[in-house]
Amino acid sequence: MQKSVLILSAAAAIGLFFSGAIRAQSPTPAVPPSHVQLMLAASRINDPVDFCGEPVPLHDPEIKERFEKEIMLLLDKPAQVVLWLKRTGRYMPYIEKTLRQNRAPDDLKYSAVIESSLLPHIGSHAGAVGYWQFIRSTGVNYGLTIDGDFDDRRNLVDSTLAAIRYYKDLYAEFGSWTLAVAAYNMGEAGLRRRIEEQGVRDFYKLYLPLETQRHILKIAAVKLILEHPEKFGYNLNPEDYYAPIPTDVVHVSCPDETPIRLIAEAAGAYFKKIKDLNPHIRGNNMPQGTHSLRVPQGGADGFNARYARLLNQWRAEQQAAQPRNRLVYVVRSGDSLGRIANRFNVSVRDIARWNKLDHRRPIHPGQRLVIHQ
Repeated sequence: MQKSVLILSAAAAIGLFFSGAIRAQSPTPAVPPSHVQLMLAASRINDPVDFCGEPVPLHDPEIKERFEKEIMLLLDKPAQVVLWLKRTGRYMPYIEKTLRQNRAPDDLKYSAVIESSLLPHIGSHAGAVGYWQFIRSTGVNYGLTIDGDFDDRRNLVDSTLAAIRYYKDLYAEFGSWTLAVAAYNMGEAGLRRRIEEQGVRDFYKLYLPLETQRHILKIAAVKLILEHPEKFGYNLNPEDYYAPIPTDVVHVSCPDETPIRLIAEAAGAYFKKIKDLNPHIRGNNMPQGTHSLRVPQGGADGFNARYARLLNQWRAEQQAAQPRNRLVYVVRSGDSLGRIANRFNVSVRDIARWNKLDHRRPIHPGQRLVIHQ
C-alpha cells in the first residue's frame, strides 16, 4: 500500500499528542472552540421542555442526561440539521395544516423529521417506508394502497392523513401523546405488554427498547432546535428554506396499462418529473383505471386534449406492431418463463408484458399464457 491515512477523533488526537505518541507529527486540530461552546450551551436548558403539551421531566438527572445527549448528537451533524430546516419550508405547511384540520397536536410534525428526514423513499431494516415510516400491514390497515403499482406510504397527502388517524387511535388507547408516539415506534402490542408487566403508564418510568427510549427524546430535541435554530447557531435566511413545489392535479384515465412518459409529455414535463412529483408511483406504467396525479404548475392547461391525442397515437402504434399470430400456452410442471421464452423464441419481458406478469415471480402449472409470434 503506497499511502495510508490515519483518522483520529479530535479527542483521541489530543490525548495522543499529550502522551507523546504523535509529538513528532503535526497534531490533528482540536474541535473548534465555538463548537465546544455550542455543545456546552446546548446542555444549559433552563426553560421547560414539552412534547404535545406533556412535560419532559428534565428535573430527573437521568432524563436530563439522555436529553442532553440527543441534543449534542444532533448538533454534531450540522449538515443534517440544516437539511431538516430547509425541508421544513417545503413540507411543514401541509403537515401543519392537516394536523390542525384533524385536531391533532402540532408537535406530531417533528415525528416525521425523525422518522424519515422528510424524504419519501427512505426505508428501515424493519420494512417501514415513507414520510411516516409505515410498515406494510399498518399502512394497509389505515387505508394506504401498497402493491406493485402504488405505495402510498410515499404519498405525503395520504400518508399524513393515515399517520394522524393512527396516532389518534393510539392516544385513545394509551391516554398520552408521548405513549402514543412510543407505541407508533415499537408497536402497540409491545407497549401494552410492558405497561401490564411493569405496572407503570408513565413513558419516562417505563423500561422500553432502547430505540424507543431514545425516540421521544430525539423528537423533543428536534423540536427545540427547529423552533429556535438561531440559539443553536443555525441562522438561515428566509430564502434558504426550500419552498413548496407548485403543482396542478390532473385526473388521468387509463383504458389499459399506460406509459408514464405519455402523461409526462401531455403535461409538458418529462418522465422523471412526474415520478418525483408522485413518489408513490412504482414502475414505468400506470395501471388501468382513473388516477389523480400531480404535474408541474401549468401542466393541467390543455392536458386532457394533449393526453387523448398522445394516447390514441400510442395505442395505434401498439396495435400496428402487434404480431399477427397469437396462441395460448398452458404452463406445465417444470416450466419457467425462461424455458417458455426459449421455446417460442421470444423474450421473458415480452411474455410478462403480454400477460401483465411480474417476470420475477414464479408461474404455476395450469396457468394460461398468451404468446405472440
